[in-house]
Order: sequence, then structure tokens, then C-alpha cells
Amino acid sequence: MLTGKQKRFLRSKAHHLTPIFQVGKGGVNENMIKQIGEAIEVRELIKVSILTNNLDNKHDVAEDIATGAEAELVQLIGNTIVLYKESKENKTIVLP
Repeated sequence: MLTGKQKRFLRSKAHHLTPIFQVGKGGVNENMIKQIGEAIEVRELIKVSILTNNLDNKHDVAEDIATGAEAELVQLIGNTIVLYKESKENKTIVLP
């Protein structure tokens, strides 16, 4: 579980990132969660964009992705999700 200070730090790091995944009309599926899990292991901090044609509740989508990828939900702002998971092999972000 991340503290408020750690979340603020991660939000500042994520500000300049571009979303590398998009959740569209099909919603969240196992293949997407697997790919997000692999990407977050390499990058530690990623953004996921929810497209406007997705009919699911954005809070449910964010929770499904975070739970499936075993990552921490840092922020959900607008239709953008910020996720963090500490890498096992190549840790680059040092939390305060």
C-alpha cells in the first residue's frame, strides 16, 4: 500500500508519460492484463487510457486492471489510469 507522499511522488513522475495501453469497446480482458503486467514489470510506472467508446465504469476498469496486474492504482484522473508496481529485476524508481 502506497502512502500519500509516495503517490504524490509517483504522480509527478508519471506526468510526462504517455499512455501505452488503451481500453476500448471490448473492455478489459485476460490478454490485456497479461501485457500490462509484463510492461509494468519493465517500466514500473505506466499510464493506461480509457477510450470514450468504452461503456464500463472507469473506476471498475481501473480496479480490474490494477488487481489483475497486481499493481498499485496511483491515480485515476479523467480517463487516464496511472499504475505502479515495483520491479523484481530492474528497479529504477526509489520511493521516498
